[in-house]
Amino acid sequence: MNRRLAENERFLRSIYRGGTDRPAFCCLLPHTPIYAVPGGPFNLSTAPVREWVGWVAEDYRRQVELVEAIGHDGVPTARLLTGTEIFAQAFGCPVHQYEDSNPCALPRVANAAEADAIALPSLWDCPGLVRVFELGKAVQAELGLEAVLGPCDMQTGFDIAAQIWEKTDFLCAMATPGERDAVKRLVGICAEFYRNFLAELRREFPTMSPCHCPSAWAPPELGPWTSNDECGIISTEMFEEFALPELIELSRTFGSLGMHCCAAAEHQFPSFNKIPNFYAFNRVPAKQGIDPILEHFGGPEGPVHVLAWLSDATIERLLRTAPPGTRFIFVRFSPDHDDAARWLDRIRQLV
Repeated sequence: MNRRLAENERFLRSIYRGGTDRPAFCCLLPHTPIYAVPGGPFNLSTAPVREWVGWVAEDYRRQVELVEAIGHDGVPTARLLTGTEIFAQAFGCPVHQYEDSNPCALPRVANAAEADAIALPSLWDCPGLVRVFELGKAVQAELGLEAVLGPCDMQTGFDIAAQIWEKTDFLCAMATPGERDAVKRLVGICAEFYRNFLAELRREFPTMSPCHCPSAWAPPELGPWTSNDECGIISTEMFEEFALPELIELSRTFGSLGMHCCAAAEHQFPSFNKIPNFYAFNRVPAKQGIDPILEHFGGPEGPVHVLAWLSDATIERLLRTAPPGTRFIFVRFSPDHDDAARWLDRIRQLV
């Protein structure tokens, strides 16, 4: 790792460890979208994974060049990007591919009886997930072990189950005596499968950054960073019964937990605080904007807020109004070097 990247890693580690509350400002250049890569998404193909190495490696090299050119605070990752379908596909869900958007999983089951027939798959019998490991190894062979890998999409077992089971019936079953146990059983199977995958991924790639969204670097020894989005459409009582136990178990299994959430889920924020060692939060502004994170997760005891897709005015307000000790990593998606340099110069004046 070159000197600049090593310095950035030390600085970001200090933020996660609570050694500084100075915010980090990181930039990312656009990459070729998953659906636009020649050959389509790597995890949905049977072609040799080497055909996707150039897509990952070129993106990584461009991100490294950006750090060296403008001196932002980020550590680039070689991103093994997938769509949200990746785990539901492993359970046998069909996948729909769009021409101009990422693929998505289609439901496999429509009722509790069908859900009860779902069995725990063997990870190594799931070609799409096996290809994550294969591509990771091929990218390391191309870039060297010093290049930090970034993970595929990550989702809770609850969110995976909500893709496998037709959504309307899934939600109704959560409130239906006699069917609630089928929901808990499927969620439990999906959560176990997800934990198994994470354990193997961390064993195979111990230096991989856990942050899948917004592709910012996080120390690899910290716990997984998972999407938690379906929580926005259920009550707090249902969340604590059906979804929160898994998040607590994930954190206990791996020592800590990071989270991405883009749902209208402010009503779940008090419950998020029940997750032990909740260390990082990527909150995408929803109906109530971004400011509720300060009320619920501000101060030095709160998670590191890893935020993207924010205006300069919003960043300025967060820095001005956050409780003392609140830690931030801001990520800017810039179209080119010049835009990134201008933003970095402008935004650093706020500190």
